[in-house]
Amino acid sequence: MSEKKLGFGLMRLPSLDPNDPGKIDIEQVKKMVDTFIERGFTYFDTAWMYCAFKSENAVKEALVSRHPRDSFTLTTKLHSAFVNSFEDRDRIFNEQMEKTGVTYFDYYLIHDINSHSIETYNKFDCFGWIRDKKEKGLVKHIGFSFHDGPELLDEVLTAHPEFEFVQLQLNYLDWESAGVQSGKCYEVAEKHGVSVFVMEPVKGGTLANVPEEVTKLFKDYNPEASVPSWAIRFAASLPNVKIVLSGMSDMDQLLDNTSYMQDFKPLNDEEKALIKKATDIINASIDIPCTGCSYCTDGCPMQIAIPKYFSLYNADMQELRGRGISPDEGWTPQSEYYENVAKHFGKASACIQCGQCEGVCPQHLPIIEYLQTVAKHFERE
Repeated sequence: MSEKKLGFGLMRLPSLDPNDPGKIDIEQVKKMVDTFIERGFTYFDTAWMYCAFKSENAVKEALVSRHPRDSFTLTTKLHSAFVNSFEDRDRIFNEQMEKTGVTYFDYYLIHDINSHSIETYNKFDCFGWIRDKKEKGLVKHIGFSFHDGPELLDEVLTAHPEFEFVQLQLNYLDWESAGVQSGKCYEVAEKHGVSVFVMEPVKGGTLANVPEEVTKLFKDYNPEASVPSWAIRFAASLPNVKIVLSGMSDMDQLLDNTSYMQDFKPLNDEEKALIKKATDIINASIDIPCTGCSYCTDGCPMQIAIPKYFSLYNADMQELRGRGISPDEGWTPQSEYYENVAKHFGKASACIQCGQCEGVCPQHLPIIEYLQTVAKHFERE
């Protein structure tokens, strides 16, 4: 693996249709992939369901068919939601090889181990299965992604010392979060001598769109540094972190990320203090801590654009607070965006409270309750 710590997360790729992540702008992706490799980065991360199940196909077209196999490392994953039999494991793996066009994966993950999914992984012996893939040379390194508490993480790593790395949601906002507990999970991985790969360093864009007070804090210290760079550098500065994934969705994001990660410099003490101050400010302003992973949307019977609505709600609340006005006063762009999105998807008020979304949410958010809040906020008569 490259010594550079930035990885390209292929889950929020540029799309030709903002309402269909499966309609990937492959020509733009090719340019992004080429630039990423030209700048000395090698790590690419995809998964079975990313970009409406089209991300792995995009890997073949933009990366595998255009670059020598030894010039990049590729990661994909097995997700419990699609494993309903022993046969499903190989069926999915073989299709992933076909979709990506590779004969082996550099890294392969058991996707999203949590207190519910682990039952499926144990039932169909996915742990023995992934070890077998490594022994046969079809996978070079094995690990898992994780969305749960430090206690379960400790249990998994104790029971399965064969894992070489764990992929954690880790960012400065979640470091001391009572819900995500990324700091404590990092410590568990460190205790077991397991490397940490980081997902959601910018928390689904939340740490790119921070309150004005935080932006000023960062810009006063370093006018040249982008706001997201503080978040990615926070994660990359941790000694046991080997890769920080960024779900880059356009060339500007890629150029920015690679610019400061080419010759990465860890945070100094003064910068760490500023991030602590920024965390306190942001925690006072975010209403719904959604990362935008979209796990909740595929199975929604009402086709509600849950992450989009939560993002609009958060942005609206930040703007309203910033302008010092109440939700009943005046127009905001978010209200119009909401109406535009609702033309293609079910409104927040269409929720039938089936609970499917809450069952798959890695953040364990009370989505039904939040949708009621969003509906009340944006669907006022």
